[in-house]
Amino acid sequence: MPLTGGRAKLWALLHGLTPKLTHGRNTWEGARGNQAARVQSTGSERDPGNTGRAMNDIGDYVGSNLEISWLPNLDGLIAGYARNFRPGIGGPPVNVALALEVASIDHISEANMEYTMTVFLHQSWRDSRLSYNHTNETLGLDSRFVDKLWLPDTFIVNAKSAWFHDVTVENKLIRLQPDGVILYSIRITSTVACDMDLAKYPMDEQECMLELESYGYSSEDIVYYWSESQEHIHGLDKLQLAQFTITSYRFTTELMNFKSAGQFPRLSLHFHLRRNRGVYIIQSYMPSVLLVAMSWVSFWISQAAVPARVSLGITTVLTMTTLMVSARSSLPRASAIKALDVYFWICYVFVFAALVEYAFAHFNADYRKKQKAKAKVKVSRPRAEMDVRNAIVLFSLSAAGVTQELAISRRQRRVPGNLMGSYRSVGVETGEMKKEGAARSGGQGGIRARLRPIDADTIDIYARAVFPAAFAAVNVIYWAAYAM
Repeated sequence: MPLTGGRAKLWALLHGLTPKLTHGRNTWEGARGNQAARVQSTGSERDPGNTGRAMNDIGDYVGSNLEISWLPNLDGLIAGYARNFRPGIGGPPVNVALALEVASIDHISEANMEYTMTVFLHQSWRDSRLSYNHTNETLGLDSRFVDKLWLPDTFIVNAKSAWFHDVTVENKLIRLQPDGVILYSIRITSTVACDMDLAKYPMDEQECMLELESYGYSSEDIVYYWSESQEHIHGLDKLQLAQFTITSYRFTTELMNFKSAGQFPRLSLHFHLRRNRGVYIIQSYMPSVLLVAMSWVSFWISQAAVPARVSLGITTVLTMTTLMVSARSSLPRASAIKALDVYFWICYVFVFAALVEYAFAHFNADYRKKQKAKAKVKVSRPRAEMDVRNAIVLFSLSAAGVTQELAISRRQRRVPGNLMGSYRSVGVETGEMKKEGAARSGGQGGIRARLRPIDADTIDIYARAVFPAAFAAVNVIYWAAYAM
């Protein structure tokens, strides 16, 4: 609705304080003292009576025909203004300067590969249809006046969602200069997509972008460029993030070619993020190292304490599994193997190997006991057989009546011939048994010596040194590969 008559005069009076843009932020300055039309109150400003007098002055002013000489005639500027057509339609493209201020980066999600950012987007262009030459004053307009102007159809290319702020009023700013240059500033919060390479997570560095482009105007109608004052982004240098540190940023300008629509100018802000590793060292790496060290405690527990060693091994394995699952809950279910996954599996293998070590040592202990029992049986069996044979020989000799001859020969210190043969036969058989036993044992002695089981205590002693040394070596390789 055009501002005419008393409405225009009241609007001009209430906007005697005009905002002035300084470095892209709103700072306010008082109304100028040398203006032709200025409402002045008489008496002390603290006098309550002056308030009523001022209100009466406003009422008198609204009802009068007094004109503010330095204000342009907005009705005349808007009259015949076609907001649906760009400035200079049919001629050269409109040059639109862009500038950004970052208010905050609220959230960076690896699971959804996105970040949420609040920015002040400043756009400036020249619309000669709104120029005025009877004053050099810059006119600050109400945000509702934006709906009456032509605006660039700038949009965020990689935004998933976005919204404007409207508390307490719409966060929009409009400035009109005498030569028709318009400054339009808005506050936007947007959730923007960011492709992340998580192969080195959590020792990764990411590059996210904010891409701005015209939605409907090609390069024949509009040209975007970064403002000359946009040497750095205000607010981004001092921004503190929970998990990341902004290391650098840069601006790019490119021309996107679409076969069906033509070429469209695009401005991009690239900012590099380095993940802070401290929180992950405390929450993931240190607990994993402590679990691996806890599994080594079983090497100092006696082999006979089966429940203690088994329960310790199973507890560390299950705890490591829980830690792996909880750490991956905040990450996308991607096929790529991450650095944290590699470390978790290294720790899991060492914890599981400690449990397997006890199973191996316990098996060797049982095997040695069985081998000792078999050896005792093998040693006692030949002696028993020889005693039985000797008993049989003596019984047969006594039955044949050789006992008396044996007694006489003992007195004469000689052995009877028939008895000598019997003893020789027993001796030969006994010697043959020894030779056969030696032959059997000689053929298998080398194999048994090589396959001889190691003592269980010896296995634990070796494990106490091998496991920590191997874990330290793997850690050196891991950190050299991912952290350097």
